[in-house]
Amino acid sequence: MLALRDLQRKLPIGGALLLMAFALGGCSSQLADMTPADAQAHPREPSSYLPVHDLPPDRDQAVIPPDQRAKIEAELAAARDRQAVAAKDAK
Repeated sequence: MLALRDLQRKLPIGGALLLMAFALGGCSSQLADMTPADAQAHPREPSSYLPVHDLPPDRDQAVIPPDQRAKIEAELAAARDRQAVAAKDAK
């Protein structure tokens, strides 16, 4: 009877160790071994899209002329003031 109780205690521990060994063994496989033999290589010529780190050349002229920029800033300031008044009235 004593041997049966020992076996019942050791069996789950042994199973857990076996599962852990399989899990750790799967992590040690090389990724290069997992690629199929008929996989296509990456193209050598550059694609039509720019790489992320490449930026467009600097522009010599401003995107928005200064007079239009001042008009837009004034409109935004007026909208901000209207919203502040509306929020104060809502309280």
